[in-house]
Amino acid sequence: NIVESTVNEKLNGAQKGIEDMTLEELEALEDEEDERVLLEYRQKRLAEIQATLQKSRYGDVRDISADDYVEQVNKAGEGVWVVLHLYKPGIPYCTLVNQHLNQLAPKFKTTKFLRSVSTNCIPNYPDHSLPTIFVYRDGQLKKQFVGPNALRGMKLKVDELEWMLSEVGAVETDLEEDPHRGQGMSFEHSQGRL
Repeated sequence: NIVESTVNEKLNGAQKGIEDMTLEELEALEDEEDERVLLEYRQKRLAEIQATLQKSRYGDVRDISADDYVEQVNKAGEGVWVVLHLYKPGIPYCTLVNQHLNQLAPKFKTTKFLRSVSTNCIPNYPDHSLPTIFVYRDGQLKKQFVGPNALRGMKLKVDELEWMLSEVGAVETDLEEDPHRGQGMSFEHSQGRL
């Protein structure tokens, strides 16, 4: 017991024994211990809150350039998931994926969501490979979704994208199964449709 050990420490170092202390001295000794225990608990909780806030520091989709890539992706931090969308303005499917990521980012604040115009990030990146989503953790590429077929075509729903990212580990979803399966068509059947 923390209280007893502290009392014993104080008593062993003190000239007066516990049986020689007045009621006021005993209460003061107890109050000091209560304050110390509360302070320890408060410091522990503050450290826990800070750790959570440190992890929950994202919550939006940020635009990056090729110059930002290494810093934002490869040096994102230990244990940080990064979802990078390569897109091009004017491609409707890229716009759809951007909208979905804008909905997912505030929901999954521990995941860093980024986007970049494809040719700004990778010169001569082919439009037929758009949209592209790269998923990284600890600076390592874990998964890539390249082109419309990999992302289930124009009928992609935000919960389907959430499921796909959760399958990689980039987000922790409360979905219990792939929402796409409930639509009566398997993923393999839907490939090739836009």
